[in-house]
Amino acid sequence: MALPAQQGPTGAFIAASWVALIAGALTYLIGLWNAGMQLNEKGYYFTLLMYGLFAAVSLQKSVRDRSEAIPVSGLYFSLCWVSVLLAVGLLGVGLFNANLAPSEKGFYAMAFVLSLFAAVAVQKNVRDIAAIKGKDHAGNGEAG
Repeated sequence: MALPAQQGPTGAFIAASWVALIAGALTYLIGLWNAGMQLNEKGYYFTLLMYGLFAAVSLQKSVRDRSEAIPVSGLYFSLCWVSVLLAVGLLGVGLFNANLAPSEKGFYAMAFVLSLFAAVAVQKNVRDIAAIKGKDHAGNGEAG
């Protein structure tokens, strides 16, 4: 029996993923820009966003590699998980100890989580599209 052709993500899902990533990250960053925090506090929250985005994408790639039987060392896989949990945990500790209104704390937490989720979705879309293009080019003698 022939396997069905692999379908890529729809245009609507790709657009929604990018919109969520941009909305989450931009909202978080605009909130930081307008916050009445000290510069070192703003730097802490900015660094957590960048670290969290990198860790989430790296974890998604590692999980996907393992599911496709591409070797990923246990140490690297564990570091990816630790990094994601550390970024979320440090944000939680920072917000718990911050002198912010509860609504502001919720704002930063939700924008952060939305950004991480969207980064994983965007990375998945990029990988899915690359896999489909690679299969399309494989039949034409081109490298994928």
